[in-house]
Amino acid sequence: MSQDDSSATKMKRKAYEKELHKLQVRLCHLQTWVKSQGLRVIILFEGRDAAGKGGTIKALTEKVSPRVFRVIALPAPSDRQKSQLFMQRYMEHFPAAGEIVIFDRSWYNRAGVEYVMGFCTADEHKRFLSLCPQVEKYIVDGGIILIKLWLEVGMDEQERRFEARIEDPLRQWKLSPMDTESYRRWYEYSRARDLMLKATNSAHAPWRIVRSDDKRRARLNCISHLLESIPYKRVPHDPVKLPKRSTKGRYDDQAGLRKMKFVPERY
Repeated sequence: MSQDDSSATKMKRKAYEKELHKLQVRLCHLQTWVKSQGLRVIILFEGRDAAGKGGTIKALTEKVSPRVFRVIALPAPSDRQKSQLFMQRYMEHFPAAGEIVIFDRSWYNRAGVEYVMGFCTADEHKRFLSLCPQVEKYIVDGGIILIKLWLEVGMDEQERRFEARIEDPLRQWKLSPMDTESYRRWYEYSRARDLMLKATNSAHAPWRIVRSDDKRRARLNCISHLLESIPYKRVPHDPVKLPKRSTKGRYDDQAGLRKMKFVPERY
Protein backbone atom coordinates (compact mmCIF):
# COMPACT_ATOMS: atom_id res chain seq x y z
CA MET A 1 0.00 0.00 0.00
CA SER A 2 1.39 3.40 -0.95
CA GLN A 3 1.52 6.27 1.52
CA ASP A 4 -1.22 8.05 -0.47
CA ASP A 5 -3.49 4.99 -0.32
CA SER A 6 -2.75 4.58 3.39
CA SER A 7 -3.71 8.18 4.17
CA ALA A 8 -7.00 7.72 2.31
CA THR A 9 -7.96 4.74 4.47
CA LYS A 10 -6.93 5.88 7.91
CA MET A 11 -8.37 3.81 10.72
CA LYS A 12 -11.60 5.03 12.30
CA ARG A 13 -11.61 5.90 16.00
CA LYS A 14 -14.22 3.30 17.01
CA ALA A 15 -12.34 0.43 15.38
CA TYR A 16 -9.05 1.70 16.81
CA GLU A 17 -10.35 1.93 20.38
CA LYS A 18 -11.83 -1.57 20.15
CA GLU A 19 -8.52 -3.10 19.05
CA LEU A 20 -6.50 -0.98 21.48
CA HIS A 21 -8.56 -2.25 24.41
CA LYS A 22 -7.81 -5.86 23.43
CA LEU A 23 -4.10 -5.14 23.21
CA GLN A 24 -4.04 -3.23 26.49
CA VAL A 25 -5.60 -6.22 28.26
CA ARG A 26 -2.79 -8.35 26.86
CA LEU A 27 -0.25 -5.76 28.04
CA CYS A 28 -1.59 -6.18 31.58
CA HIS A 29 -1.00 -9.93 31.29
CA LEU A 30 2.49 -9.26 29.95
CA GLN A 31 3.17 -6.93 32.87
CA THR A 32 2.29 -9.63 35.39
CA TRP A 33 4.48 -12.15 33.57
CA VAL A 34 7.47 -9.77 33.45
CA LYS A 35 7.15 -9.18 37.20
CA SER A 36 6.72 -12.85 38.05
CA GLN A 37 9.69 -13.96 35.92
CA GLY A 38 11.97 -11.05 36.78
CA LEU A 39 12.46 -10.16 33.13
CA ARG A 40 14.34 -7.06 32.00
CA VAL A 41 13.20 -5.33 28.82
CA ILE A 42 14.33 -2.22 26.94
CA ILE A 43 12.21 -0.72 24.18
CA LEU A 44 13.68 2.04 22.02
CA PHE A 45 11.38 4.42 20.17
CA GLU A 46 13.15 6.35 17.46
CA GLY A 47 11.97 8.17 14.36
CA ARG A 48 11.56 11.51 12.70
CA ASP A 49 10.05 14.44 14.55
CA ALA A 50 6.23 14.22 14.53
CA ALA A 51 6.40 10.50 13.69
CA GLY A 52 4.06 9.70 16.60
CA LYS A 53 6.44 8.33 19.22
CA GLY A 54 4.79 10.13 22.13
CA GLY A 55 1.26 9.06 21.23
CA THR A 56 2.36 5.45 20.74
CA ILE A 57 4.12 5.39 24.11
CA LYS A 58 1.03 6.88 25.76
CA ALA A 59 -1.22 4.20 24.24
CA LEU A 60 1.27 1.54 25.34
CA THR A 61 1.52 2.70 28.94
CA GLU A 62 -1.81 4.28 29.89
CA LYS A 63 -3.32 1.09 31.40
CA VAL A 64 -0.23 -0.45 33.01
CA SER A 65 1.82 0.32 36.11
CA PRO A 66 4.51 3.04 35.82
CA ARG A 67 6.52 0.97 38.28
CA VAL A 68 6.85 -1.76 35.66
CA PHE A 69 6.70 0.29 32.45
CA ARG A 70 9.13 3.16 33.03
CA VAL A 71 9.34 5.85 30.36
CA ILE A 72 12.68 7.64 29.99
CA ALA A 73 12.86 10.87 27.96
CA LEU A 74 16.20 12.48 28.72
CA PRO A 75 16.87 16.20 28.19
CA ALA A 76 19.98 17.54 26.50
CA PRO A 77 23.10 16.38 28.37
CA SER A 78 24.64 18.61 31.02
CA ASP A 79 28.27 19.68 30.85
CA ARG A 80 29.13 16.92 33.31
CA GLN A 81 27.30 14.30 31.24
CA LYS A 82 29.08 15.48 28.10
CA SER A 83 32.35 14.53 29.79
CA GLN A 84 31.15 10.99 30.56
CA LEU A 85 31.18 7.93 28.34
CA PHE A 86 28.46 8.53 25.75
CA MET A 87 26.25 5.60 26.86
CA GLN A 88 26.72 6.29 30.57
CA ARG A 89 23.68 8.48 31.17
CA TYR A 90 21.43 5.96 29.43
CA MET A 91 22.74 2.92 31.26
CA GLU A 92 21.84 4.34 34.66
CA HIS A 93 18.19 3.97 33.61
CA PHE A 94 18.47 0.34 32.50
CA PRO A 95 15.87 -2.05 33.95
CA ALA A 96 16.14 -4.14 37.06
CA ALA A 97 14.28 -7.44 37.36
CA GLY A 98 10.59 -7.09 36.59
CA GLU A 99 10.90 -3.82 34.67
CA ILE A 100 10.28 -2.64 31.12
CA VAL A 101 12.13 0.58 30.29
CA ILE A 102 10.89 2.60 27.33
CA PHE A 103 13.31 5.14 25.87
CA ASP A 104 11.57 8.02 24.11
CA ARG A 105 14.69 8.61 22.02
CA SER A 106 17.85 6.94 23.15
CA TRP A 107 21.57 6.65 22.54
CA TYR A 108 20.68 6.80 18.86
CA ASN A 109 20.54 10.57 19.24
CA ARG A 110 24.21 10.39 18.30
CA ALA A 111 23.32 8.87 14.93
CA GLY A 112 20.50 11.35 14.31
CA VAL A 113 20.11 14.83 15.74
CA GLU A 114 23.68 15.10 17.10
CA TYR A 115 25.19 14.10 13.77
CA VAL A 116 22.90 16.16 11.55
CA MET A 117 23.00 19.27 13.74
CA GLY A 118 26.77 19.10 14.29
CA PHE A 119 26.61 18.41 18.04
CA CYS A 120 29.15 15.61 17.62
CA THR A 121 32.14 15.28 15.33
CA ALA A 122 32.29 13.06 12.28
CA ASP A 123 34.76 10.82 14.13
CA GLU A 124 32.43 10.53 17.13
CA HIS A 125 29.58 9.59 14.81
CA LYS A 126 31.67 6.99 13.01
CA ARG A 127 32.91 5.54 16.30
CA PHE A 128 29.34 5.30 17.61
CA LEU A 129 28.13 3.38 14.56
CA SER A 130 31.09 1.03 14.90
CA LEU A 131 30.76 0.36 18.63
CA CYS A 132 26.97 0.42 19.04
CA PRO A 133 26.34 -3.17 17.80
CA GLN A 134 29.03 -4.39 20.20
CA VAL A 135 27.48 -2.57 23.15
CA GLU A 136 24.03 -3.90 22.25
CA LYS A 137 25.46 -7.42 22.04
CA TYR A 138 26.75 -6.93 25.59
CA ILE A 139 23.28 -5.76 26.68
CA VAL A 140 21.50 -8.70 25.06
CA ASP A 141 24.06 -11.24 26.30
CA GLY A 142 23.47 -9.86 29.78
CA GLY A 143 19.89 -11.13 29.62
CA ILE A 144 18.05 -7.94 28.63
CA ILE A 145 15.41 -8.14 25.90
CA LEU A 146 16.18 -5.25 23.52
CA ILE A 147 13.53 -4.08 21.06
CA LYS A 148 14.28 -1.25 18.60
CA LEU A 149 11.49 0.55 16.72
CA TRP A 150 11.82 3.24 14.09
CA LEU A 151 8.64 5.18 13.32
CA GLU A 152 8.72 6.50 9.77
CA VAL A 153 6.39 9.34 8.79
CA GLY A 154 6.11 10.64 5.24
CA MET A 155 7.18 14.12 4.18
CA ASP A 156 3.66 15.40 3.52
CA GLU A 157 2.23 13.96 6.73
CA GLN A 158 5.04 15.44 8.81
CA GLU A 159 4.30 18.85 7.33
CA ARG A 160 0.60 18.45 8.10
CA ARG A 161 1.35 17.56 11.72
CA PHE A 162 3.73 20.47 12.15
CA GLU A 163 1.12 22.85 10.74
CA ALA A 164 -1.46 21.41 13.14
CA ARG A 165 0.87 22.04 16.07
CA ILE A 166 1.38 25.64 15.00
CA GLU A 167 -2.39 26.21 14.98
CA ASP A 168 -3.26 24.31 18.18
CA PRO A 169 -2.37 26.04 21.49
CA LEU A 170 -2.54 22.66 23.22
CA ARG A 171 0.21 21.29 21.00
CA GLN A 172 2.43 24.28 20.35
CA TRP A 173 4.76 23.16 23.13
CA LYS A 174 5.59 20.13 20.97
CA LEU A 175 7.15 22.32 18.30
CA SER A 176 10.68 23.38 19.22
CA PRO A 177 13.29 25.24 17.15
CA MET A 178 15.04 21.88 16.77
CA ASP A 179 11.86 20.43 15.24
CA THR A 180 11.56 23.17 12.65
CA GLU A 181 15.22 22.76 11.79
CA SER A 182 14.73 19.01 11.35
CA TYR A 183 11.85 19.82 8.98
CA ARG A 184 14.20 21.93 6.88
CA ARG A 185 16.87 19.21 6.83
CA TRP A 186 14.62 16.35 5.74
CA TYR A 187 17.12 14.78 3.34
CA GLU A 188 20.05 15.12 5.74
CA TYR A 189 18.04 13.19 8.31
CA SER A 190 17.14 10.61 5.67
CA ARG A 191 20.83 9.98 4.92
CA ALA A 192 21.66 9.81 8.63
CA ARG A 193 18.80 7.35 9.17
CA ASP A 194 20.03 5.07 6.41
CA LEU A 195 23.61 5.12 7.71
CA MET A 196 22.35 4.26 11.18
CA LEU A 197 20.09 1.42 10.05
CA LYS A 198 22.80 -0.11 7.87
CA ALA A 199 25.41 -0.05 10.65
CA THR A 200 23.25 -1.09 13.63
CA ASN A 201 20.66 -3.52 12.23
CA SER A 202 22.18 -6.65 13.77
CA ALA A 203 20.95 -10.19 14.29
CA HIS A 204 21.00 -9.74 18.07
CA ALA A 205 19.34 -6.29 18.02
CA PRO A 206 17.41 -5.80 14.77
CA TRP A 207 15.46 -2.70 13.82
CA ARG A 208 11.77 -2.86 13.00
CA ILE A 209 10.29 -0.07 10.88
CA VAL A 210 6.75 1.17 11.53
CA ARG A 211 4.89 3.22 8.93
CA SER A 212 3.23 5.94 10.99
CA ASP A 213 1.31 8.15 8.56
CA ASP A 214 -1.78 6.58 10.14
CA LYS A 215 -1.14 7.12 13.86
CA ARG A 216 -3.79 4.69 15.02
CA ARG A 217 -2.58 1.81 12.89
CA ALA A 218 1.01 2.56 13.91
CA ARG A 219 0.16 2.40 17.61
CA LEU A 220 -1.65 -0.90 17.24
CA ASN A 221 1.11 -2.38 15.10
CA CYS A 222 3.77 -1.32 17.61
CA ILE A 223 1.95 -2.80 20.59
CA SER A 224 1.14 -6.00 18.70
CA HIS A 225 4.80 -6.40 17.74
CA LEU A 226 5.94 -5.87 21.33
CA LEU A 227 3.53 -8.51 22.59
CA GLU A 228 4.89 -10.96 20.03
CA SER A 229 8.52 -10.06 20.83
CA ILE A 230 8.27 -10.89 24.55
CA PRO A 231 6.99 -14.45 25.00
CA TYR A 232 4.65 -14.51 27.99
CA LYS A 233 2.01 -16.59 29.68
CA ARG A 234 -1.00 -15.57 31.69
CA VAL A 235 -0.27 -15.81 35.38
CA PRO A 236 -3.22 -17.25 37.35
CA HIS A 237 -4.69 -15.01 40.03
CA ASP A 238 -6.55 -15.96 43.16
CA PRO A 239 -10.03 -14.41 43.13
CA VAL A 240 -10.14 -11.09 44.95
CA LYS A 241 -12.97 -10.47 47.40
CA LEU A 242 -13.34 -7.36 49.49
CA PRO A 243 -13.39 -8.10 53.23
CA LYS A 244 -16.17 -6.84 55.44
CA ARG A 245 -15.41 -3.42 56.89
CA SER A 246 -14.58 -3.49 60.57
CA THR A 247 -16.85 -1.37 62.78
CA LYS A 248 -14.37 -1.45 65.63
CA GLY A 249 -13.53 2.08 66.74
CA ARG A 250 -16.34 3.50 64.63
CA TYR A 251 -16.65 7.28 64.70
CA ASP A 252 -17.80 10.23 62.58
CA ASP A 253 -15.00 10.25 60.00
CA GLN A 254 -16.31 13.42 58.32
CA ALA A 255 -16.28 15.60 61.44
CA GLY A 256 -12.60 16.57 61.08
CA LEU A 257 -13.08 17.53 57.44
CA ARG A 258 -15.88 20.02 58.16
CA LYS A 259 -13.34 22.45 59.62
CA MET A 260 -11.13 22.32 56.53
CA LYS A 261 -11.21 24.43 53.37
CA PHE A 262 -12.35 22.58 50.28
CA VAL A 263 -11.59 23.25 46.63
CA PRO A 264 -14.51 25.24 45.18
CA GLU A 265 -16.92 22.92 43.33
CA ARG A 266 -17.19 24.76 40.04
CA TYR A 267 -18.16 21.68 38.06
